[in-house]
Amino acid sequence: MISERMAWHSDESHREQKDAVAAKLQRLSASGQPLVPLRVPTKNPKLVSSFWARAWCRHLESYHDYETRLPRGRSYLRNGHVYNLEIEPGLITAQVTGSDLYDVRIPVEPMENVEAFQKACAGSVSTVLDLLSGKLSDTLLQLVTHPTQGLFPAPGQIKFVCSCPDWASLCKHSAAVLYGVAVRFEADPALFFLLRGIDPAQFVAGQSLGAPPASHEIPEEDLSSIFGIDIPPP
Repeated sequence: MISERMAWHSDESHREQKDAVAAKLQRLSASGQPLVPLRVPTKNPKLVSSFWARAWCRHLESYHDYETRLPRGRSYLRNGHVYNLEIEPGLITAQVTGSDLYDVRIPVEPMENVEAFQKACAGSVSTVLDLLSGKLSDTLLQLVTHPTQGLFPAPGQIKFVCSCPDWASLCKHSAAVLYGVAVRFEADPALFFLLRGIDPAQFVAGQSLGAPPASHEIPEEDLSSIFGIDIPPP
């Protein structure tokens, strides 16, 4: 009898929390601050399939400090809990719903070895599209995806700031946002370079380090040629 009462109380509390979050979302929408959900492919069990998106996930999953939180974050993302995910140079922001609506900020330290990678890519990368689609030599792929010296940020270069009460360094809300970033990379791989504060054109043969930054947005026809699929309009 006691266990049944506890289960009933737990279900009731869960419904109350869910209703409270829904009411908060409605108030934000009515005040002109709507939350835009991150659309996640439902038919892909691997979540993402392009090079930079998969490499981002593999990189995160390689660190044992994250392994207990990442699965819950992945589930949160697939269940539509991530909103307003934005990627800027050195910063990821989003809002995640759970027992409440939480604000997530993930600062990422800038790269320090850009020139070394530019030299390593000299003569190996013909076009920006080749780079964004992951058409790289085996040697260059190993260099790019190196766990501590590659293009991906090491754990010490990422900070997680979430308004939730979880004491863990990586809560499930931040983990959901990290996987959401992979989804954004899937749609626009140039966002990876935007986050790292570097211009992908710097790695292409004949480009100088001081070249003006290129736009991070890729035309839909180019995205279609990279992934071999039709990209629907946002």
